[in-house]
Amino acid sequence: MLDTAPLHRVEGAGKLGIRLAEGDAATVLLYVVRRYCYEIEMLDSLDLTGHASEKRIQADMESNYLSGTALTIKEVYYPLGAPAGNGMSNAQIAIVEDILADCQGVVAWGGEMSPLKQSHFQIEVPPHDSRLLKLVAEINGWNEQPGKGAGAIDAFQPARISRARRARSAR
Repeated sequence: MLDTAPLHRVEGAGKLGIRLAEGDAATVLLYVVRRYCYEIEMLDSLDLTGHASEKRIQADMESNYLSGTALTIKEVYYPLGAPAGNGMSNAQIAIVEDILADCQGVVAWGGEMSPLKQSHFQIEVPPHDSRLLKLVAEINGWNEQPGKGAGAIDAFQPARISRARRARSAR
């Protein structure tokens, strides 16, 4: 549990920022937010919540907010326990599944948890897990190369759709 977490700016999203644990968790979760902003819809500060210091937890997954290793995107639209049919569109879910495939099991999504919370994304592995370290290295590499990573992906390319489906089956 963290008492406070630093504010991280979301690249490419104006002044949008989020409080997350420093380091690898922030790198990965910021990648998730950037992809969401670029491919689903641009967010404002009221749409995004990260670290929380109050201990009002309604589901086990929400305890990750206390450590700064989880976030919510548009929680008002996709609250805890809301029926999936009233949530994200099929196109939005396809993009989220592509993001999860990029994250190679390091990120879990509340849309695949019980109780359902489509707004929730969390780091699913321990801090020094080799998968986390590998993903962070990949994201940092994408960030250094124009035309790679967030902002340069078409989640609807047939090869990416197939990859996302395979990743979903493996989760």
